[in-house]
Amino acid sequence: MNSKNTNEPVQYRKAGAVAVITINNPPVNALAKHVRMAIADYLETAANDHMTSAVVICGNGRNLCGGADIREFNTPNRQVRPMTRDLMNLIEAMDKPVVAAIHGPTLGGGLELALGCHYRVAHRDARLGLPEVLRGVIPGAGGTQRLPRLVGFREALEMITSGTPVDGATAQEIGLVDRVAEDDDVCADAIRFAEDLVADNAGPRRVSDMPIDLDAEAGAALVAETRAKLEKTARGMQAPFRCLESVANTLAMSFADGWAREAEISTEAVASDESRSLVHGFFAERQVSKIPDIPADTPRRLIKRTAIVGAGTMGGGIAMSFANAGMPVTLIDSGQSSLDRGIARIRENYAATRDRGRLSAEDMDARMGLITGAVGIAAAADADLVIEAVFEEMDIKQKIFRELDALARDGAILATNTSTLDVDAIAAVTKRPGDVLGLHFFSPANVMTLLEIVRAEKTEKDVIATVLDLSARIGKTGVVVGVCDGFVGNRMLAPFWRQGDFLVEEGALPQDVDRVMEEFGFRMGPFRVSDLAGLDISWAIDKRRAETRPADERFSPLLDRICELGRFGQKTGAGWYRYEGRNAVPDAEIESLISMRSEEMGITRRNISEEEIRQRCIYQLINEGAKILEEGMAIRASDVDVVWLHGYGFPRWRGGPMFYADMVGLPEIVATMDRFHGEWGDKWEPAALLRELADAGSSFKEWDAGRTA
Repeated sequence: MNSKNTNEPVQYRKAGAVAVITINNPPVNALAKHVRMAIADYLETAANDHMTSAVVICGNGRNLCGGADIREFNTPNRQVRPMTRDLMNLIEAMDKPVVAAIHGPTLGGGLELALGCHYRVAHRDARLGLPEVLRGVIPGAGGTQRLPRLVGFREALEMITSGTPVDGATAQEIGLVDRVAEDDDVCADAIRFAEDLVADNAGPRRVSDMPIDLDAEAGAALVAETRAKLEKTARGMQAPFRCLESVANTLAMSFADGWAREAEISTEAVASDESRSLVHGFFAERQVSKIPDIPADTPRRLIKRTAIVGAGTMGGGIAMSFANAGMPVTLIDSGQSSLDRGIARIRENYAATRDRGRLSAEDMDARMGLITGAVGIAAAADADLVIEAVFEEMDIKQKIFRELDALARDGAILATNTSTLDVDAIAAVTKRPGDVLGLHFFSPANVMTLLEIVRAEKTEKDVIATVLDLSARIGKTGVVVGVCDGFVGNRMLAPFWRQGDFLVEEGALPQDVDRVMEEFGFRMGPFRVSDLAGLDISWAIDKRRAETRPADERFSPLLDRICELGRFGQKTGAGWYRYEGRNAVPDAEIESLISMRSEEMGITRRNISEEEIRQRCIYQLINEGAKILEEGMAIRASDVDVVWLHGYGFPRWRGGPMFYADMVGLPEIVATMDRFHGEWGDKWEPAALLRELADAGSSFKEWDAGRTA
């Protein structure tokens, strides 16, 4: 029997005595309901065909299988039999040897499919892993029970609790696959391997029958060690500990009992808020590049030559982002000495990465070779893209853009890396405002994945389309935002940080606020972040805002006083904290300054609960996000979430500030803000959109859906 229709989601053919089942469900060959059912039917066909001696399961397109269809999560289709976990058992129960042909990213349920097979052949560049923990769930189709039996308990525990994949060559080293394919046609190689098995009378080799390689005592010690590590690295999360529990069950349970318990743990995880949040983030990242008024077929401008004006920390980091992507870049500064310092800093950064074993000497040399230094802005004349990355002063930036306007070639894209300034005012000094936009990289630019793409009033659509594509090429998540002070991320950051200031004036200490925010899931609280970024940076922005903003929109005078003491944060050894190396230590001098400030204001300091600290910081974040949506400064609430997930360390397992608001419930947030409004005034007035959605019993997710329907 041969499957004739090339559009069928699963195809069946015979290669001599080998039955070949090919998954054909683009783009990633996900195990949707109809795919699972078809594979089960073809397994039965092969089992009943006395002319078939072995089976190969392979995939068309980019991979063998991308795992479960994430679109089916929390839908009835996920429960249609055979469910994914049933399918793996059907494969393993076959009396004829079944070989998986693995190429491309074969992750999650895709790898569990391969684990259900008796043998595995992989392309050397395939990626094999169980990343379910990154979606808030566990490998629920036998992965936590089969992988430890196949590759060893320690290796499996690390792969499953971290979600880290391995390539085909590494997979062979650890015993995950039996052969690395000799050429790119993995399916053909797997067929030959199956034929060899038949010739050798090798029958099925079922992973579920294999023993665990550690005794109970050694296994228990490793479990305890891993739990201690996770308590530091995965604080607040549940999925890594659920993974640990399920893998640990292989030490004391039979395969059948462990498999049954895995299903129970998986069901709990799938229903969790953590899973819902992580799945939201997954889809939000894929939605963010879709701009309603820019068709997918909008022509792109060709970007071959990029120039960066300014060889400071930001300019150097941006240059590294391009070089890391294999793209040549010219780094420009006004003087040779400052240019030399910038190039030297880049070399030091690469050398540190090389010395940690994360970059080869050859790769370092190749990346440095892609960065050309130049003195004088004239070196940008032939660039397709020019990114200005100089000091955050409007006069300086406008001067540079006047010069770029005069010398840059026609059609060149001119971008400013400003973090707060008016991009329209910068574009206005040129005769080509349609070519101008903001590209707000986050520091360190070679590490941080967020790129705010600031769409000015006259920015052409093809410019936006071009830089969205470019952001992906250089490993960034580009989010299109509008022109306002601070754009999306920094605009929301300001009231978030101001609440920290107000809280310490009223009775909390910096370490109290930081602890609550870190327990919420941020890696660092706002005061530690301020010290790391440099208080002089915040101070400069605050002084600029003082010219146009009312006093209650500035940071506390405490910032002025701390900076006047020369305490600019970690780089000077003291800021809100004093520093012993990189360790932040609460400082009596700061506590004295805070007490004096409270006394000046006539405030009797009080104990402030952790709940109040959390609500006041996070709800201000949410409220400002709602104002941004009202004003059209972000396209979707989920775009705001992406900004905060990638640029500000918002805990991914909470989904982002706007999704977190939905999880708490907008009516509850508005009620709390109304109570705060009665105590502290207009800064706690809920945004109109927030109140509107709360009154309607709606959510930001529903608001997004209504705008894209």
